[in-house]
Order: sequence, then structure tokens, then C-alpha cells
Amino acid sequence: MVDARTDTLGALLRGELAAVETYQQAIDKLAGGPGTAELRQILMDHREAAIDLRQHIQLAGGAADDSSGVWGTFAQAVEGLATLLGNATALAALRQGEESGVEAYENALADEELSPAGRTLIRSQLLPRTQAHLSMLDWLISKD
Repeated sequence: MVDARTDTLGALLRGELAAVETYQQAIDKLAGGPGTAELRQILMDHREAAIDLRQHIQLAGGAADDSSGVWGTFAQAVEGLATLLGNATALAALRQGEESGVEAYENALADEELSPAGRTLIRSQLLPRTQAHLSMLDWLISKD
């Protein structure tokens, strides 16, 4: 059963879990090459976001997903193809994922069912962090 109070946060959590999987795949492909440290930091940010979202869902009485579901499978497939085509393409794919994340967070803020605590988490931490990822990826793309 879908709970309107936690559905939006659940969708955001699945997106963060997909990001964790995708960044891990990209880091494994880079094997310590240029940009690995920056991508590891972004990976850690996504892990922290997943933890924060999971806690908010549980505090609201919802059940938090442990899997990214179909979105994660799709994201990994896109990143896998991009890494075969080279670092610049892989970074562009990661950037596109971050743009989707910004859009998801902005859409969540428009959800009237979103709790005040969830809204604060998104505004104060998750959205600004995701926007910073775009800047970092732009910098990495410019160096490649």
C-alpha cells in the first residue's frame, strides 16, 4: 500500500540508491584514474542522502526500500554503456543523472503531502548538494 506521506521520499530514496550503484560502477571503471577522488566524494554524498531519506521515511511510519528497483537497473545500463565509450561520455551520463536528481528534488518540494521535515531536508541539504555535484561534474568534464 502506498502511503502519500512517504511516497515522495521513497521515490527520492530509490533515486539516491540508483546513484550510489551508478557512481560505484563508474569509480570501478576509472580504477583510480583522474577524477576518482571527486567521484568518491559524490558517491559518499549519495550514500548519506540515502541514509537521511531512509530515516525520514521510517520516522514518518513508512517502510524504506533497500533497492533502487527498475530505475537503478536503467541507470546502471546507461552508465555501463557510457563507460565503454570513454570518460567524457561517462561523466556526461553522471551529470545527466544529477540533473534528474535536481528535478526530482524540485518536484518533491511542490508535493503538498511532503512533511515539513522532509521539505527542510531537501531545501537545506539534498538539493544544494546535488546542485554542487553538477558543478563538480562540469569541472571534471572540462578537464577531460
